[in-house]
Amino acid sequence: MPSIEFANVYKCLAGRPVLNGISFKVEKGETFVLVGPSGSGKSVTLNHIIGLFKAESGLVSVNGDDVAQLDARGLERMRSHMGMLFQSGALLNWMSVHDNVALPLRENTDLSEPEIEKKVMEILEFLEIFDAAYKMPDEISGGMKKRAGLARAIVSNPSIMLFDEPTAGLDPVMSRKIDSLIMSLKKRYNMTSVVVTHDLISAFGIADKIAMIEDGVIIECGTPEEFQLSTHKLVREFISANSTIRKGEPQP
Repeated sequence: MPSIEFANVYKCLAGRPVLNGISFKVEKGETFVLVGPSGSGKSVTLNHIIGLFKAESGLVSVNGDDVAQLDARGLERMRSHMGMLFQSGALLNWMSVHDNVALPLRENTDLSEPEIEKKVMEILEFLEIFDAAYKMPDEISGGMKKRAGLARAIVSNPSIMLFDEPTAGLDPVMSRKIDSLIMSLKKRYNMTSVVVTHDLISAFGIADKIAMIEDGVIIECGTPEEFQLSTHKLVREFISANSTIRKGEPQP
């Protein structure tokens, strides 16, 4: 049974079709990368996985559960097995890095403070931000904020991780560090991951499968090798545009 499955999913927002019958499967322990231009439906797809949106037709299944049929308690249970890294890191500015990471454990578990302390410091050490534990978010770099957000997302040992543009706004060196962390998490925890990104260097480095979405339709899906050999005109244009950016323009 796949960890995540979309079967002929349709969704409209503000009267405009956003998902036009997309179908894909993400197997347990797989890293599935979704690429495509802005406004193509990538983030909407993530929002269906966590149950913020419900499809107008079609099936969205997570670990065998039809997401659209889950009540509030069912959604809470499903989300307890998920982590999500937002573009900005989404840290709470009035809490230290340590307290941001500890928050899910304090809110959702019965662990004692010493047990929480141990887990938090272990994950901060694993992500190489141990020394930032008691700094505030406005005292650390963008790359450290991403890693702190990642620490908060994985501290509860989720079986599924969702990444929304994990390398956006980072320099190339830090971007590749984030890629390395995503791959390390897969090896360490056998996490199932769905990654939305514009960064093809990242996609080719971390993906088991890459899918490209255009106007709410998946136009290509395969291994990184298969994706790079695609003859689809829009895929070729997307790869070419990314190559031009890498050669001629600084990364954001």
